[in-house]
Amino acid sequence: MNRVCTDELVFVPLGGAGEIGMNLNLYGYGPADDPTWMMVDLGVTFSDGRVPGVDVIMPDPAFIVERCNRLAGLVLTHAHEDHLGAVPYLWPQFRCPIYATPFTVSILRRKLAEKGLEDHAEIIEVPLGGRFDVGPFALELITLTHSIPEPNAIAIRTPAGTVLHTGDWKFDPDPVVGPASDEQALKRLGDDGVLAIVCDSTNVFSPGESGSESELLKSLTGLIGDCENRVAVTCFATNVARLETIARAARANGRDVVLAGRSLRRIDAAARENGYLSDTPAFLDEDDVGNLPKNKAVIICTGSQGEPRAALSRIADNDHPHVRLEGGDMVIFSSRIIPGNETLISNLHNRLVRRGIDIVTERNHLVHVSGHPARDELARMYQYARPKIAIPVHGELRHMIEHANLARDCQVRHVVVVENGALVRLGPGGPGIVDHLPSGRMALSGNRVVAFDGELIRGRNRAIWNGSVVATVGVKASGELAFKPQITTTGLVDADDDPALSNAVNAIGETLRALTSKQLRKDDEVRKALRIAIRRAFRDSLAKKPVTSVHLVRTN
Repeated sequence: MNRVCTDELVFVPLGGAGEIGMNLNLYGYGPADDPTWMMVDLGVTFSDGRVPGVDVIMPDPAFIVERCNRLAGLVLTHAHEDHLGAVPYLWPQFRCPIYATPFTVSILRRKLAEKGLEDHAEIIEVPLGGRFDVGPFALELITLTHSIPEPNAIAIRTPAGTVLHTGDWKFDPDPVVGPASDEQALKRLGDDGVLAIVCDSTNVFSPGESGSESELLKSLTGLIGDCENRVAVTCFATNVARLETIARAARANGRDVVLAGRSLRRIDAAARENGYLSDTPAFLDEDDVGNLPKNKAVIICTGSQGEPRAALSRIADNDHPHVRLEGGDMVIFSSRIIPGNETLISNLHNRLVRRGIDIVTERNHLVHVSGHPARDELARMYQYARPKIAIPVHGELRHMIEHANLARDCQVRHVVVVENGALVRLGPGGPGIVDHLPSGRMALSGNRVVAFDGELIRGRNRAIWNGSVVATVGVKASGELAFKPQITTTGLVDADDDPALSNAVNAIGETLRALTSKQLRKDDEVRKALRIAIRRAFRDSLAKKPVTSVHLVRTN
């Protein structure tokens, strides 16, 4: 008699479904009320500048933190920030083992060291194509190609069926760095039977194929050769293949290559540590650039997305300690625009053009190929895997819905479109969303991780939009003012004699006179009444509702 499997296999995205970046995926297997969990990736996204004081945003892991005793491990598909960047900030809340391939381990160790966690995390290094178990999940890594070394799909085998989690990928026949995609492994997996695929949606609107990294060498060589002055190239720091391509193009033109940006240095060290860039001469340091003739320098710099603190932004503002660009120099943007960064990048372009610097982008020259699959590559993946269920992820909702349509065209029987927090039962039985779990965002504010929708961030936003007021009010035991109230404002008035200040002072006096003797004896009631009165006074004067605090001073 065959035993019927009653344990459930479920999938929950807490980040990366309905957005590009900030990936956090959970797989659960076991009794429906108490499964064992495995996490795949734990990444960040970056602020677009709309939230003051916040540069890094990450998923809220509260659901799995509450079940950390049932979390068997964290598996990292690759070393991009949107897949591992949150580990140093969030991992201490659950402290599970971490599994990754060698290059990803090198990047991760450097990140953990910055937080003093390098000796605390249990990191298990897995070879490319390796097989290993995490709790009830039997895993096999399948080598793919992407814009970083060692991107891995994961075949997740359970008694309820096999899931192919693709991570970020493309099919590049000549990836420059690392092996090509193991398409034979994907075919074997499809022959064995795939219950579900959880797949990258980033480039679903792009027809054809994404193109090969090797196609860029001729194009970049020609561009650099046509420029008589300095050439700066900005790209994603993690794109090791692009670093090698740029270095080859520079060498073909008799130029030396300088790295500008700490993240580029870290990636270069990690790459060489794992045998990549072995045929590429050592890059020069930033402070060497001043010793090179203009026509002998290529500068690879961070900041392709317009990040204010990155090297290229500082160069554009003539604020970099070592690198200077001037009229007649060229900046090549060897990257795509990540959705949400359009304004930052446009501003950066304008600052460069204003100084007479020529800019080249993928819109007017072949300077970039994507690391994500276009439509023909997605169709080929479905031909190989032949899944019964498709779950698009790693995209905005519009990407995932279009991906769902493509999956149906590829004859996938069941397609489930999810957003963060959806609990999807994959098996046994028909698939579907059976619950919605808490999900949200956390923000890195200074050195603290705080709730993105918490009071700290809300208060900061209110202060930005409406200004702030701090009032120091001295009150005698009789309830009279001990001295003229001192009012300090931010973002409200630009002169000490503004009538709004006088109105606020008058409101303070009127409020104190209106309080009963019993109310006057209670500090909390006095502060509350004054705060309301001051805020109302500024609202009446300026049509603003400032964040208001009162410092109460008691005197005899």
